Amino acid sequence: MSARALEREATAPAFAPEVVISVRDLVVGFGDKLIMQGLDLDVYRGEVLGFVGGSGTGKSVLTRTILGLVRKRRGQIALFGADLDRISPRERSQIERRLGVMFQHGALFSGLTVKQNVQMPMREHLHLSPRLADELAMLKIELVGLKPDAADKYPDELSGGMIKRAALARALALDPELVFLDEPTSGLDPIGAAEFDELIATLQKTLGLTVFMVTHDLDSLYSICDRIAALADGKVIAAGPIATMLASEHPWLRAYFHGKRARQFARSETMDGPG
Repeated sequence: MSARALEREATAPAFAPEVVISVRDLVVGFGDKLIMQGLDLDVYRGEVLGFVGGSGTGKSVLTRTILGLVRKRRGQIALFGADLDRISPRERSQIERRLGVMFQHGALFSGLTVKQNVQMPMREHLHLSPRLADELAMLKIELVGLKPDAADKYPDELSGGMIKRAALARALALDPELVFLDEPTSGLDPIGAAEFDELIATLQKTLGLTVFMVTHDLDSLYSICDRIAALADGKVIAAGPIATMLASEHPWLRAYFHGKRARQFARSETMDGPG
């Protein structure tokens, strides 16, 4: 178990944690191909959950389905205890204000500056004066470690790491409680990825965020995730801390967590003990 997970476990309250994302018996498909086949998943308030799976298994599809961007064929999705099939448009809008989303590759609007991108959720959900919107956007830009002069740059003027940070600033625009991150460290070099992991961990702790993070980055899983959920065959095949993943006999999990690229991590975990 990681030092972070051990620390969280030692200070965790005795009562059951609040479930902020509940997915039950989810079925999602495109044409004749089923992506989710009766998937169940819980995400608890205040945790960083790493969601892993093989390429093409539907990790990002699950995120988009939870957000209502992909239609489900069957099942129940609840956010903050509210069944999304049973709430009014006004209630859904209120829930959406409590969410932040960072899509893979950033998905910034190319014709807008960084500051204007960050202000997009504010314009959709809030009624702010231009001056206040500018001040809040600059606060978010600073929060993610970008310099003030990045605010007036366009996405094609940014490095890959800066695009990630700008996208994260936009995800935090409405002071969300729950943040979805889709492959946040993909395309970054090891130093940049480690710095971004540290940023996520710091923001999660200081802002009290719940983080649902789709990733394949083993460093991220070991360093900042409290729990991991693994997707295979259209279902969550295992959920728990790193020790749970390492103990699983499922073939994909064995290959992923005990393969050649993972040996240094598995060896370290074995030497440290499962906690």
